[in-house]
Amino acid sequence: MQILIVEDEAEIAQLIQLYLEKEGFSCRSCRDGEAALQVFQEQQPDLIILDLMIPGMDGLEVCTRIRQKPGNKDPYILMLTAKGEEIDRIIGLSTGADDYMVKPFSPRELVARVRALLRRTLRQGGQTRSYQTAHFSVDLDQRVAHRQAETTETLDLTTLEFDLLATFMSYPGRVWNRSQLIERLWGNDFYGDERVVDTHIARLRKKIEPDPANPTFVKTVIGVGYRFEDAAA
Repeated sequence: MQILIVEDEAEIAQLIQLYLEKEGFSCRSCRDGEAALQVFQEQQPDLIILDLMIPGMDGLEVCTRIRQKPGNKDPYILMLTAKGEEIDRIIGLSTGADDYMVKPFSPRELVARVRALLRRTLRQGGQTRSYQTAHFSVDLDQRVAHRQAETTETLDLTTLEFDLLATFMSYPGRVWNRSQLIERLWGNDFYGDERVVDTHIARLRKKIEPDPANPTFVKTVIGVGYRFEDAAA
């Protein structure tokens, strides 16, 4: 697995790289946002450890640009920052980060979170490798999702958005709470705030709903969680 470390403090970058390479990961590091985007395009890493406060283009902008143009791979992004306020976590996750750690952090916990991110898979009960409803289809082997309106449209989804849509489509009409979605997508290795689910729901709605403010497909069940509604194909 290839990991890109974007951190302007050399000692921290070296510490992270040391611990990850001990675990068998291949790492490369850079110190600013422009370099991060260049390395990303060249190497297409599986995961990016991204400091929020880096010179020039900050981590939020780097994260946003990677999510807009993911290339051949759609990497997991673990964001690092010295800031611990809730608003910073929400902003970081809303730009497409998959997890968030606040400095100072335990290197062992960071390694655990990296492993948890890289183990993410869609957990299925049966052998079905695709799902289809009236307006959507997902192919789990090809990891492609389509929306059927007047024409068939390929949806530009991140890894988490694809897994979330596939999870919903596996049981149309089922109500999922945050804990169940976390278990389905992240498993027992999840670290962080359960509200990260809300962030990814909002991002998915923007890509599949005609009016994200008044969702047709991914409905909020107040006090419980979320339900996907779309008739069977």
